[in-house]
Amino acid sequence: MFKKKPTWHVEDSTWKAGQILQMLKRNDLFPDTVCEIGCGAGAILEQLQLQLDNNCVFYGYDISPQAIALCLNRANDKLHFKLKDITKESNDDLFDLLLIIDVVEHIEDYFDFLRKIRIKGEYKIFHIPLEINVLRVLRGYPMINSWKNSGHIHNFTKETALQSLVETGYEIVDYFYTCNFKRLYIKYWKTCILQMVQRVAFAIHSDLAVRLFGGCSLMVLTK
Repeated sequence: MFKKKPTWHVEDSTWKAGQILQMLKRNDLFPDTVCEIGCGAGAILEQLQLQLDNNCVFYGYDISPQAIALCLNRANDKLHFKLKDITKESNDDLFDLLLIIDVVEHIEDYFDFLRKIRIKGEYKIFHIPLEINVLRVLRGYPMINSWKNSGHIHNFTKETALQSLVETGYEIVDYFYTCNFKRLYIKYWKTCILQMVQRVAFAIHSDLAVRLFGGCSLMVLTK
């Protein structure tokens, strides 16, 4: 992962933090402790610390030494990072909020992972890319490229993402789409045309547009 994505997607962190804050606002949640599992470079937690209550304490867990090394200059007295597998930690620490942002698609046995982390927080926010759509299935190669270039060994639709959470014991509280075509403007003309189609189709019928053309992930709040 480090060789393919040396920035650990830091460039997307402000946007992702904004989506998390939107979910918290929609559900009137004010956590005192936040833990991100698979925190990468720690930039999402850094952004959240700027926006949430000053008394909130943040923890980031990652199993990559390279990721934790990138976190060190972000750590402070209320922002802590650990080079550990949280599924092997004791269950004594119950966080108000767990963040699992673009992680599930990388985990070989994600059902086991989901069951193990469920007991570690009261509320959980997941961000899961939805990479099964008609356009991708017809083209074929983008799904393999996602596996090779980004390590996405699992692919989801909205329905399979939500059902995976239900099957592993989660209660779905809220969810919404996060759309790349609303924030990323690509210079290549074919991609620009696709983004225009995605925007129009999404405005007409969001579920159908995502099934046909993709371009979205799912932000999910669970208990």
